[in-house]
Amino acid sequence: MALAFAQHKKIQLRTHPDFNEAWLHDRIADDPTILGLGDVRSLDRERSLPGGGRLDMLLLDDEINRRFEVEIMLGATDPSHIIRTIEYWDLERRRYPGYDHVAVLVAENITARFLNVISLLAGSIPLIAIQLDAIQVGEHVVLNFVQVLDQTELRIDDTDDGGGGQVDRAYWDKKACAPLMKVCDAILRLINDSAKNRQDFNYMRGYIGLKSNGVVRNFMHLSPKPTKKYLHIGFKNAQSVEWVERLAASELDVRSKRKGRMRITITAAEYQTHEATLRELVAATVKEAEA
Repeated sequence: MALAFAQHKKIQLRTHPDFNEAWLHDRIADDPTILGLGDVRSLDRERSLPGGGRLDMLLLDDEINRRFEVEIMLGATDPSHIIRTIEYWDLERRRYPGYDHVAVLVAENITARFLNVISLLAGSIPLIAIQLDAIQVGEHVVLNFVQVLDQTELRIDDTDDGGGGQVDRAYWDKKACAPLMKVCDAILRLINDSAKNRQDFNYMRGYIGLKSNGVVRNFMHLSPKPTKKYLHIGFKNAQSVEWVERLAASELDVRSKRKGRMRITITAAEYQTHEATLRELVAATVKEAEA
């Protein structure tokens, strides 16, 4: 059946007589995936926080152990909304350090001033800004959520903070199944086959990073998922677009949120099948990191 064009117009929920912020909260709570944050579920709404204040919504991605502290505002962003978003994120990450935490701001109008302010905080705060467009099509309203800023990857690639605290090898041997840890060790051998400076694992509660002579530099990081029987391998590689196309053609599960960063999801059996390709990718990533 061919699609038909329908006239539509953008509406402002803030000034519309039939909608309010509570209505919008209900729609997101009914299906949090509409925000485009992945396969997330709702943990809490109007969450009371120490010292006062209420967090609009707390979401969780079970697969990557990540919590999203979401603040929702009708209309345009303002300074108090930005400060509140960051403050609530900070309170939650301090209370629950075992999770990766991301601040999320949702508004009908993400202003250029807001983006300029947040750019000054790059590398310090993992934050996603989402602009909401409410569109009327006939007697229906469509909610379109568009990410206009995503700084989540900076926390793993550029610092050893945010992994939920330091742990040791015994923690991961107990948490992850032996086959996945064998794959992790094999990946580390591939890294050191190409690296000028020997790399060792830096064991964090949320992931396994890299360090050399005590200095953390996570151009790659590993995240075993024992209940799923697979391993996430994150890469920082300027040629990620080309690599994604190549790996996808090899039927590997590869994803890229933005240019320069990608993630492969692989089982122990798949590692054996694709070891030669992974060796080439690891070597290219190491070469770039050490350039």
